[in-house]
Amino acid sequence: MQMGLDFSLVEELVAGVDEVGRGPLCGPVVTAAVILDPLRPISGLNDSKKLTEAKREALFDEICEKALAWCIARAEVEEIDRLNILHATMLAMQRAVEGLAIRPKLALIDGNRCPQLSVPCAPVIQGDAQVPAIAAASILAKVSRDREMQAFDLIYPGYGLSGHKGYPTPVHLEALQRLGATPIHRRSFAPVRRVLELMLETP
Repeated sequence: MQMGLDFSLVEELVAGVDEVGRGPLCGPVVTAAVILDPLRPISGLNDSKKLTEAKREALFDEICEKALAWCIARAEVEEIDRLNILHATMLAMQRAVEGLAIRPKLALIDGNRCPQLSVPCAPVIQGDAQVPAIAAASILAKVSRDREMQAFDLIYPGYGLSGHKGYPTPVHLEALQRLGATPIHRRSFAPVRRVLELMLETP
């Protein structure tokens, strides 16, 4: 997290909150909360999925430098399996907002529901395409998670994690059938659960 030097002129401290990684079969769900500085605008903010990898990487550094505050948080695979992906995502969002160095007056959450927070909050459907602070949060979350999946690709070769980032692509599903589940795979997700059940049935 990082705090800007001068936020005395900001009338409303609004945090944008977004997540990445609800759909993958492995790895954490990663969230971010960002309070932008209106005195230091950032051009090119958009839904992270609509940006190139190079653009996301460049914006990641600019957001970290210019934002009044930011925090990247997560829920681990074990929490996803224990709580389910929805509740784990809400927990990770809560951690991101509570981890901000500046307490926001309002948190705008991408999607149709809000986590339990100690500050007022409101959901914004497709917020990452409408609210710059949410777009900034989506960029921080996606770049952070993508980097982690690239690192996991070196630890668990053969699954193609650096390419599909854990999503259930044909390449990933085939590798899962052939190689089995790793410690970072989500046991509660059906394709992983089926592979584990098959392994138990096979003598």
